[in-house]
Amino acid sequence: MPLWKIYHPVGVFSREDKQGLSEAITAIYARNLPKFYVGVVFQEVAADSFFIGGEPTGDFVRIWVDHIARTMPTPEIRAKFIEMVDAVLAPYVRDRGLRWECHIDETSYELWSIHGYRPPLPGTEDEKRWRAENRPSPVGPREVTA
Repeated sequence: MPLWKIYHPVGVFSREDKQGLSEAITAIYARNLPKFYVGVVFQEVAADSFFIGGEPTGDFVRIWVDHIARTMPTPEIRAKFIEMVDAVLAPYVRDRGLRWECHIDETSYELWSIHGYRPPLPGTEDEKRWRAENRPSPVGPREVTA
């Protein structure tokens, strides 16, 4: 599951901006993951509560992404992903003259559940069903690896 937490100045994103950016973020993952795995939280932060370099700011967007459903195993994949993220963010931050920073944490897949279910393994029939139904449901037994 990717969870995007977007900390931003008050009023910088309209409802339409939030919808558009959330859809663009979801599209990054939709080829490989069920769409319902993707969460985006917009958190407004007042200028007197957002400091960069010890100074209050009203033009900075901070994005914190948690990845659990998949990891990026190679430098090439990580670099390509960051390029995609920068392209998705550009119309909403860079092109508006905002400054931004983004980082991605990867959590072990084994430390995740959703709606009380252990998610299906990648590429399994259960995962294909979750994608098609766009919701979690009981999964079959997991294969044990040594």
